[in-house]
Amino acid sequence: MILHHPASPQAMDLAVNVLDAQSLLAAFGTLGIAIVLFAETGLLVGFFLPGDSLLFTAGLLCAGSATTPGHLSLPWVLAAAAAGALTGAQTGYLLGRRAGPAFLNRVKSRKIHEGADRAGEILQRYGYAKAIVLARFLPIVRTVLNPLAGILDVPARTFALWQILGGLLWTVGLVLGGWALGASVPNVDRYLLPIIAVIVVISLIPVGLELTRSRRTRRAEGGA
Repeated sequence: MILHHPASPQAMDLAVNVLDAQSLLAAFGTLGIAIVLFAETGLLVGFFLPGDSLLFTAGLLCAGSATTPGHLSLPWVLAAAAAGALTGAQTGYLLGRRAGPAFLNRVKSRKIHEGADRAGEILQRYGYAKAIVLARFLPIVRTVLNPLAGILDVPARTFALWQILGGLLWTVGLVLGGWALGASVPNVDRYLLPIIAVIVVISLIPVGLELTRSRRTRRAEGGA
């Protein structure tokens, strides 16, 4: 006879939801921020990771006292976020530059290819500087634009300069935004889930606007 033992609380705690910022932070802490942002911005497989909500939630958790459960250190969070985002983008660029178009062609995900199309349109429309900075604030696009910039032979110095600027604006801005809200609103952690939902929706607005603009452009070109 085989006995089935119920899972222990310790085993249950090991389950991590990679789509949930709270779960990631509870499991990996500050180190998890660097790992997640590196994967999201440097590896195509990380396009689904919650970069925006992770940064904002980490900022909220920095606002409580040191004795608050889950409290994080603001300087360490800022350092981890910047390190993950900047090294991730540079890695994605180098992979695209060395592997070429085959790097994207190996990926079967429809979202990745749609993201590549949008990233290419943004590069063409805004130029290197604005596109690289803007992409940081667009889910999926910020994953794909980095290797695409390498594939398109964007000058290395140009890419490095603007990805650093964009990466710092993105990471520092969202972390400090979360920290400022947590410091000004008492017991804001009670409303963490609704706040994260709002951040996710806001982060998707630019994608929706860009999709709408692209469809209108295609219809206009088709009519012409």
